[in-house]
Amino acid sequence: MEQETDSDFAALRDEIRGLRAEVKRLNDHRFIKVQNSTRRMLTFMLLRGLALGLGTVIGASVLVSVLAFVLAQINFIPIVGEWAQDFARQIEAELAANRGEPPPVEGEANPDGSIAPKGDGQ
Repeated sequence: MEQETDSDFAALRDEIRGLRAEVKRLNDHRFIKVQNSTRRMLTFMLLRGLALGLGTVIGASVLVSVLAFVLAQINFIPIVGEWAQDFARQIEAELAANRGEPPPVEGEANPDGSIAPKGDGQ
């Protein structure tokens, strides 16, 4: 009976040593070190938020520009094609206004976004 108790204690002691080693290894992990320091955690969260915001803005910009380009290419569907062309003209007018270029000619968008009348000027 005493021999079983000694072997149980030895096994328990080995388990505790193993657990201590594992806890030490986990505490030395970078994630835990960041979480233990308020300054490090705030810095990490700030950088994470900046990256998320920048990625969202860039992704949305690319998506909208690709969508506008694709819609501007659709000329065979009358309503969507006209709407897409008007949308593209407005974007081009805004870009021209930002660059300080003269206003568009007849039939193109004005810098304020309105469409200049088409026709013979009557």
